[in-house]
Amino acid sequence: MFSTASVFDNLLIACGIASGARLPLWRPLRRPDLVAQAEALVQRFGLAEYRDQGAQLLPQGVRKLLDIGMALVRAPKLLLLDEPTSGISAEEKFAIMELIMTVLRHERIAVLFIEHDMDIIARHAARVLAFVDGGIVAEGTPSQVLADPQVRRSITGEHVPVAAAAP
Repeated sequence: MFSTASVFDNLLIACGIASGARLPLWRPLRRPDLVAQAEALVQRFGLAEYRDQGAQLLPQGVRKLLDIGMALVRAPKLLLLDEPTSGISAEEKFAIMELIMTVLRHERIAVLFIEHDMDIIARHAARVLAFVDGGIVAEGTPSQVLADPQVRRSITGEHVPVAAAAP
């Protein structure tokens, strides 16, 4: 992301690079097809309000949307997201994640995300792997994994008594 460029120009640059435009990019970027592609991303991610704003001035949640919009110009089949809601206020995290997941479903893009926010996992994950000290301790649906005693103890910090060993 170019922090001094506007939201629209960041998307346009990403579209230009994905199209194979040669350097210097600035002239070929204003091609009608690239402008239309960048405009579609502005609409798809609800960025119209921020279209001409510099990326450095964006709220963190909007910056995440811009990042993901830029990543989609290459039409990936799989998108890896590392803590997509980190740094986003509690008030906006659900709306931002809902928009991201809706766009990815519409585009038929599989998503693998790493997240420590159990509410986000419960709402948006189809399958969960819980890791503790580098090893998988639980695997399954969000409700199965979040109900696992070791997950509750290790990840959520809940005190769950350890069953006594059989004699």
